[in-house]
Amino acid sequence: MSTRSAPTLAVFKLASCDGCQLTLLDCEDELLALAGRVRIAHFLEASGAVAPGPYDLGLVEGSVTTAADAERVREIRARCRVLVTVGACATAGGIQALRNFADVEEFTRAVYARPDYIDTLATSTPVSAHVDVDFELRGCPIDRGQLLEVITAFLAGRKPDVPNHSVCFACKRRGAVCVTVARGTPCLGPVTHAGCGAICPAYGRGCYGCFGPSGSANLPALVELLHRDGLDDRDVERVLRTFNAPAFDRLAHSAEQSESARNAEEVRT
Repeated sequence: MSTRSAPTLAVFKLASCDGCQLTLLDCEDELLALAGRVRIAHFLEASGAVAPGPYDLGLVEGSVTTAADAERVREIRARCRVLVTVGACATAGGIQALRNFADVEEFTRAVYARPDYIDTLATSTPVSAHVDVDFELRGCPIDRGQLLEVITAFLAGRKPDVPNHSVCFACKRRGAVCVTVARGTPCLGPVTHAGCGAICPAYGRGCYGCFGPSGSANLPALVELLHRDGLDDRDVERVLRTFNAPAFDRLAHSAEQSESARNAEEVRT
């Protein structure tokens, strides 16, 4: 396929650590193979050469943390036929979204010698809070196999085959002993989206929730297990408020609303 007629790929960065972009660079041999199928038109992590849009496929890493970010992501959306957000920052707000639960002005005063120089929003939000997104790829960082699947699916004109089950399935497939059942170790695996290959449980540690909530997440049931394994309410809050804090917080809020609705229905009946 001629590079001039090949679909164009653009990679953009907002507020992030660049780890998800490095995952794409780490694809190495696979990336070389893809280079013959797509034309990388914008990827500042890899090259200073930039071709003007519009682009066929856009990948966005990072969360929206400034007014400039919010404006820029709208421009990116307008220039990309298909837009995919990659990583916890872009899909959930990232670790920097811990500001959402505190006073950002207090944070800036504590961190910066001249907080008046800092221009930031009070919250860190996912890209989908500002524009329509065609697909969200979870992880902190993302899994390179899943990333290649997303790009390959785009080239083939099909939906990406990225499962929405929990880390517990990955543990079973890997033959890893359940750290919660065997050792009483607090673990977010039952409510976390698979994709990492169950790395932490395979080495005897509880899942930290790097890939965010799975589609079948039952947070109230997990909280009971975490309490059983010695965590109080404050500990549970700290465990959930890490890489995907806003996503887990929304999940908890949704569970509370469902419980309130069930209680109201029982009262009526």
